[in-house]
Amino acid sequence: MLQVGLSLPCSPGGAAGAFPMAAGEDTGTGRGECAERDPPVSGSSPVTIVVTSEADTWDIDTSSCPGRGQFVDWDKMPEPQQPAQIPRDVLSRSPKELKRLAREGCWATSHAGRARLYPRLIQQVSCRLVTPDALVYGDVAGRLFGKPSVSSHPLPEFLEGCPMPIYCLNPHGVTALKKILICVGTLFPDITYSPLLPALAALLLHYSEDEAQCFESLSRLIASNAPHSGYIDQSFLAHQASCMTFGDLANKHCPAAHKLIAGAAENVLEVYSEWLSWLFPGLPFAYAVRVLDVFLLEGQKVLYRIALALLKQFRFSVTPAGLEGADIKVELQAFVRNIAEHVTVDKLLERAFGIRLFSRKEIWLLQMANRKALMERGITVVQRRPSFHLAVDMQNFSSRTVTAQEMRLIWSWIPERFSLFPPLLLFSTSEDGCSLQRFYTCCEGYEPTVLLIKTTEGEVCGAFLSSDWSERKKSGATSGFFGTGECFVFTVRPEADRYEWVLIKKPELAKAVPRSRQRSPSPAPESLLGSSRDSSSPNHLAVPSPQRKGRLSPFLAIRHFLLPSKTASMFMSGSRDGIVIGGGGGQALSLDASLLRGHTEHCETFDNPPLCQENFQVQLLEVWGFQSA
Repeated sequence: MLQVGLSLPCSPGGAAGAFPMAAGEDTGTGRGECAERDPPVSGSSPVTIVVTSEADTWDIDTSSCPGRGQFVDWDKMPEPQQPAQIPRDVLSRSPKELKRLAREGCWATSHAGRARLYPRLIQQVSCRLVTPDALVYGDVAGRLFGKPSVSSHPLPEFLEGCPMPIYCLNPHGVTALKKILICVGTLFPDITYSPLLPALAALLLHYSEDEAQCFESLSRLIASNAPHSGYIDQSFLAHQASCMTFGDLANKHCPAAHKLIAGAAENVLEVYSEWLSWLFPGLPFAYAVRVLDVFLLEGQKVLYRIALALLKQFRFSVTPAGLEGADIKVELQAFVRNIAEHVTVDKLLERAFGIRLFSRKEIWLLQMANRKALMERGITVVQRRPSFHLAVDMQNFSSRTVTAQEMRLIWSWIPERFSLFPPLLLFSTSEDGCSLQRFYTCCEGYEPTVLLIKTTEGEVCGAFLSSDWSERKKSGATSGFFGTGECFVFTVRPEADRYEWVLIKKPELAKAVPRSRQRSPSPAPESLLGSSRDSSSPNHLAVPSPQRKGRLSPFLAIRHFLLPSKTASMFMSGSRDGIVIGGGGGQALSLDASLLRGHTEHCETFDNPPLCQENFQVQLLEVWGFQSA
């Protein structure tokens, strides 16, 4: 348990700049951009906090230094470069217009503008009916810190191991920050892990009138109940699911950077698990506060966008040769810390919003599926740290089709929730014979699967297939095709490359289906995390079947989109005559019933070139599943 010794002197009304610094803290003395950060909170040594009465003279309209709060060291605060042009009716603008203004930096040059706008914008956040406010904070803080005495108050356990950046806060601000976080721990006991909270509290405190206002703003973000959206992960399970979701998005939207990381790190997920720290506390204050401007209006999705833009910029700034022998996590942290040397904050945001992500609902579905996979690996809501290594050991991997290094690359391409599990050989023509019926028998009941083909010419290609092959038996499947937009085809030899669903690279080709036309409503979070399909079948790692009322719809299910044509969703098909993967204008892969002859060509579903020689003979075919137990 972390302890903070609170020393409460009786002297009231001290000036903001006169508050002593808490023991052991270093807020720095340099002018200009503030980059100082507290180290991660760890250990059990008490830290003395000097608590004094609040100054009550903060007024953004009449102060000689508008917008400058009592908690800030203004020698370290970056000065605005030009006057702000904030419309007088800004708060009456539509949400879409507000987002545009924030993205363009409308109030980026005005400390006073932020101080006025932040509390009002946060008041518009939909949150739970019973949410602690400023009055509740006054009561709790008075009870905890109000008496002039020395007492010991624990910092919340969710801070253990989390960085607590102080940005441009003065010693009084650092004290206020810790008091606010202690009260958050008291009033939100269900929070077990939240690395974003300290940074968010510190940034809001720069523009808050007093501690109570900052606490109320933070509480509303914690208690947000907007559908398919959110602001702050509050458990290790939720945080790790967000890390996996970011990994999935990086895999799809930053393929060059993802390939670079997969080649430099044995555990890609471990690298992506630090994505949030690239933003907070990684970014300098001037960048971090611009992120906060848009975050308050757009929620967590905007953090994904900006982190993806950072990842793309990192790829532009390094070479694979330059990373040889380097720790890629350290290199990434150093890169974001010195981001101003590479790109301006305006250009970074411009690139971030140029990334075409799927809808909030689709990202939410992916995050829920990732949560479910983590729970299958034993992570619980109350767990604070993983009790095992979240990585697949390819040391003992053996295949006659691909090497362990090649399989590691393929594993880096598949969705994060499946890559948690080691590969399991389901079918091999060398062991099970060249029989399509035997292929179906061995593969049915497993979802998803990876198909690997080695031709007689030594070429290797394949496909990641998101659905159980037993889906082919269901009536009503359009043109006999099934599967979801997570399917993709790939080549391994002579060159490694991946070709995903065409809508991932060109989302403008489709629109989200209006809610009124969706087949079933999204379930409440409580109903999401049950077993996928039949509880007696351990082999289905994907999200549950949509036919079951109240269950989670699969990520990138075609019914969520208004597609330009049927050929845009021909993922996989099977019959007695053979199997087909990808369709529309051609077939990405097709195999006859003997599993000895195949054909490959461009198709509209994956927009791929031929994956090997167009007409090929199969030397070896393998199907791999995912070992869940």
